[in-house]
Amino acid sequence: MGIFNTIMEKLGLVKDKAVEAVAGTEAAAAEAPAAAEPAAPEASASEAPQTVDVIAVCEEIASKNGANLNWKTSIVDLMKLLGIDSSLANRKTLAEELGCPKDLIGGDYAQMNVWLHKAVMQKLAENGGKVPADLTK
Repeated sequence: MGIFNTIMEKLGLVKDKAVEAVAGTEAAAAEAPAAAEPAAPEASASEAPQTVDVIAVCEEIASKNGANLNWKTSIVDLMKLLGIDSSLANRKTLAEELGCPKDLIGGDYAQMNVWLHKAVMQKLAENGGKVPADLTK
């Protein structure tokens, strides 16, 4: 899911497959007897993601970043906070990924941005993110 998947990766909801492979190799080396059980890695790969406190992660990034971004209500600022291109073209792509109504994508970009922020927060909550209800409605 392109841009949304990148958002999830940046928030720790999805790990980069290369990082995951290295981590799995290191874990296997550290726990040699457990590595002999082939079912364990497959089970962990199919498990639901662990819950990640989206607000805490964003606040931590914001504290290190130093920029004054309104990421709790602005999709542009949320994307900037996560180091993702927040251009209109990228936001349109993200909107299409998440099923934004066509009239918002091709029309009122302010409304599209509001819809997009809420949709991202809802999708994060559906995928293991702990997101306050007021950010998803």
